[in-house]
Amino acid sequence: MKILNILVRRYMSLDGFDEAVAFHEDLIGQEARLRFHYPEHGLKLAQVASILFIAGSPESLAPFVATHATFLVEDIEGYARHLPTVGAEVLEAPKPVPTGWNMLVRHPDGTLGEYVEHRDKHPADCLPAVSASDHIFVP
Repeated sequence: MKILNILVRRYMSLDGFDEAVAFHEDLIGQEARLRFHYPEHGLKLAQVASILFIAGSPESLAPFVATHATFLVEDIEGYARHLPTVGAEVLEAPKPVPTGWNMLVRHPDGTLGEYVEHRDKHPADCLPAVSASDHIFVP
């Protein structure tokens, strides 16, 4: 099992969505990894690098805004079995979503996290491995 990436969630109204995504594409120098509508919930989503933009009306966003981060994983079923053994609570079991599967988990510190396994794996899903020796520390 491996966590591939952790996405910061940015909740916003639909009218600022395209501009925000374009700004971050330009700033980061990377096109959106994915972009899709989630009509069952009245949402539009896009991922640019490690930012997940989630746009909708206040009513459509309400069920999601308590979730702090999205954890992209390679094996959601493995995490569904593992997380309760380390003190986390699976609030919503793995279920199909437009990109693959997701589940909602409360960590022991209270963090609400969405765990996602993408159906179509892509190299951009995975952060590059970095070791401590790769960092330059400035006192």
